Amino acid sequence: MADPTRHPRAGADPEDLYATRPPWDIGRPQPAFLALAEAGALRGRVLDAGCGTGEHAIMAAGFGLDATGVDLAANALRTAEDKARTRGRTVRFLRQDARQLAELGEVFDTVLDCGLYHLFDGADRVAYADALRSVVPPGGRYFMLGFSDRQPGEWGRVHKLTRAEIEAAFADGWRVDSIEPSTIDITTDPDGIRAWPVALTRI
Repeated sequence: MADPTRHPRAGADPEDLYATRPPWDIGRPQPAFLALAEAGALRGRVLDAGCGTGEHAIMAAGFGLDATGVDLAANALRTAEDKARTRGRTVRFLRQDARQLAELGEVFDTVLDCGLYHLFDGADRVAYADALRSVVPPGGRYFMLGFSDRQPGEWGRVHKLTRAEIEAAFADGWRVDSIEPSTIDITTDPDGIRAWPVALTRI
């Protein structure tokens, strides 16, 4: 089992994230995202950015949505494809840098991000925000679940996010609909990790 305190930053080899099953790969959607799907908040074409082994893209497909997952870890994408096939879901998985989403030449009505944004800092964070603006049209939604500054202890290279940081990062071209406290479920702690579920609308 991977050690969550040694989570590599986005600049590390993405294959290393899934060399062994990481603690955030819980074999089901995160409850915060499942609740969004059940409430009908996901619509249209859905992009799962940093999809890992595909749980949220597969979830979206299960709700009848056109789902695409992108990640840089080829080993994770192979697992995602196997999961989708086993569960009878049609999902497109692509090896693509989320900081360069414009290369896809596509637009998405909904973007899901579970645990990707909090890996970025500096120029990478700016590039990712720019990439999101390039693929989400006005009225589109971005839902992010990121590590919260309320989580105690040291957590390797993950950047704990403050509410103010999130609001500042998405001040250009987005409306912040909600930033509420919640958790990310992991396999190594029944209490999970304190997180911010963030809902934004492109304006």
